[in-house]
Amino acid sequence: MVATKPVDFRKGMEGLAILVREHMQADPFSGAVYVFRAKRADRIKLIFWDGTGLCLFAKRLEDGVFRW
Repeated sequence: MVATKPVDFRKGMEGLAILVREHMQADPFSGAVYVFRAKRADRIKLIFWDGTGLCLFAKRLEDGVFRW
């Protein structure tokens, strides 16, 4: 699932999981992948539950931006 609005990238996986639950009204522990974009659009974070804990992946582009 993709968040449609940029998020504050100071948030860690717990803060992003709260956003999933409260704003996306979804279960962050369902196994789905949740994607978040920074305001500058050059960074994304993905969180998902792998069955043993939350996983957080981050990517920052050197050139260009993520578009959606």
